[in-house]
This record gives sequence, C-alpha cells and structure tokens, in this order.
Amino acid sequence: MAGHSKWATTKRHKAAQDKKRSALFGKLSRAVFVAAKNGDPNPDNNAALAAAIAKAKSYSLPKDKIESAIAKASGASADGAVWEEIIYEGYGPAGIAIYLEILTDNRNRAAADVRSAFSKSGGNLGTSGSVAFQFERKGEVVLDIPVNDFDEDDLMLAVADADGEDYEIANDVAVVTTTPSTVMAVKDSLEASGFAVRGAELVMLPTNTQAIADDELRQVMRLIDKLEELDDVQSVYHTIDLSEEQLTRLDE
Repeated sequence: MAGHSKWATTKRHKAAQDKKRSALFGKLSRAVFVAAKNGDPNPDNNAALAAAIAKAKSYSLPKDKIESAIAKASGASADGAVWEEIIYEGYGPAGIAIYLEILTDNRNRAAADVRSAFSKSGGNLGTSGSVAFQFERKGEVVLDIPVNDFDEDDLMLAVADADGEDYEIANDVAVVTTTPSTVMAVKDSLEASGFAVRGAELVMLPTNTQAIADDELRQVMRLIDKLEELDDVQSVYHTIDLSEEQLTRLDE
C-alpha cells in the first residue's frame, strides 16, 4: 500500500520555498472565497470549502481572513471583483506536462501572463485537454511523522480503516491519498486515530511521471517558478519524476 514517489515531496519543497507570504495568503483567501461562493458557505456541507479552509490553515492563514473570505462570498468581493476559475495546460522543456489552476478577476491578464511565462522559458501553452488526461483529481492528507515510536503498520491500518486509497512516506511526513469526496472524512478519521494532521487539500496528481536530466530540470523549474509567482496562479502541477539526488540539490 505504501509508496515512495517524489511527487508530494516536490510539492512540499516548492511550497516551503514560497517567500511571498502576503501573496500566498491572498491566493488562499481567494480559494476559500470561491469555494464558498460556488457552494454552501458551511464547510460541513461543502467538501471543496472544507478542503480550502484546511489548506489555508496549514499555511497559517489567520482565522479572521478565512472568516472574512466566507462572509464576502454572500455577495460581491469588497472591491466588486468577480473571480473566475480557469484551467491552463501546456508543456515545459523536455515535454513535461504542466497543469495550472487559475483564479482571476481578469481573464485577459491571466492569459497574457501565463503565455509569457511559457514562451520565455522554453515551454508551450497548449489547448484545453492537451495534458489534463495525464492527471487525476485526488484528495491529499499530510501527516506529521513522529521522530520516535513510529510504526508504519499502525499508519497502514489507520489509513485502511479511514478508507484512504494509498499513502507514501517522505522524510518527516506521510501523504495519504483519498478520493476527492472523502478527503475531509479521512482527515478526521486519522486525527481520531491520534495522527497529527499538517494539512488536507484537493490536488491533481499525475498518472505517470517522467525522469529528466539536470540541465532540463533547471529549465523546467525556472518555468514553474515563474508560473508560481503569478498572482492569478493558484496551483501548478507537473509530471516530473525527481531522483533522490535531484531533490537534494533542489533543497540546497
């Protein structure tokens, strides 16, 4: 049941490298706003909102900002902006598939910024559906692994009892994969089993990954960095399969 792929590790590495905390908070607040706007403002009845709140809390977004975002969802945002969710797809250097989740109040600006990032970094913006088939929607619950007295068998049984689909262990965390609709139920079950939950969210995971050489990796990571710096970009997903050595060099 356990896996040891580098996908979740890569995502956590990139999140830890985000130095624009205020920009990150803005993205998290908008995600909560849109999830509440598109469904029930009560997270108990809205799985997408519950996951957005859990993700926001995992990045220490203040409670008042979360509550403010939900309150605004009952009408227009404070500045009258209308937020739109858009998906962009494309290919980076070495043919790496890239899937972007956008949340913007200006579709033309978002399109221009994303297109520019691809063209300046050796990538190509694709058409709708060009890479989406290489990803699937999943839930992820990230658990802190205790330094002492950790028994993987206990984790395996707890994940099975919670109806989690799979898990992988990387460094000091375990990442539990779930169906999109059960992510919060699995999170609650694992917490009840005594595991410390770091965060939970809905993600797009690659169905297959691709190993690339170091020089190509540098090119792709430059593109990913440019995309993640864009205010309208909420999430960047890709199909890179990092080796242990490459991951270590990125961390350094």
